[in-house]
Amino acid sequence: MGLTANVNEQEVRKFSDAASRWWDEDGEFQPLHAINPLRLSVIERHMQLGGAQVLDVGCGGGILSEAMAARGAQVTGIDLSQESLTVAELHALETGADVSYRCIPVEELADEAPGTFDAVTCMELLEHVPDPASVVAACARLVRPGGHVFFSTLNRNARSWLFAIVGAEYVLGLLPKGTHDHGAFIRPSELAGWCRNAALVLDELTGLTYNPVTREYRLTSDVGVNYLAHCIRPGDD
Repeated sequence: MGLTANVNEQEVRKFSDAASRWWDEDGEFQPLHAINPLRLSVIERHMQLGGAQVLDVGCGGGILSEAMAARGAQVTGIDLSQESLTVAELHALETGADVSYRCIPVEELADEAPGTFDAVTCMELLEHVPDPASVVAACARLVRPGGHVFFSTLNRNARSWLFAIVGAEYVLGLLPKGTHDHGAFIRPSELAGWCRNAALVLDELTGLTYNPVTREYRLTSDVGVNYLAHCIRPGDD
């Protein structure tokens, strides 16, 4: 990993310290397990995973990577936390999931293998790196013309501060305190601009909400807090 890698070492350390708990569905990563079927449904709404070459950027312990592999995709997962990748590899051995994991910055992989993947997923990562626009650009370079790129992140406004930080971290305890920095959240307009600059077409935004009474997540048109974006790299003429 080069000295200029787009990485917040404190963020990587935070996830590395929690790596052993990635697959504890009652632990701090419980929300990721809960929303994973919803993330998968958004992906499958736009493409067939069976036989597709898919890159999962910021894969962590492999929750989404394994789910896409189970649908028949050939998945490569990358992350900058070696501890998380070790957990992902061990879990894949236990489950038989066919996922290839690498510890490499997405920008470096984009230089190495441009236009390689039918789809790139980058979930809950952009708000954790110093230069999210660089990640968006690298994802765009990695996907083939006509391919798909999926992002998920959090909107930056008063409501997201109330729900995603005060509510999720301090009141409901869904996430450990300090998980997120509200100043690093990303408005959809900002993400749309980065996509345009990377020659991606932003096709759809989908919101994700949590009901504290039923303790259920659901997809919605409300992108005020959590949201997912589907982008397309235009095909060659």
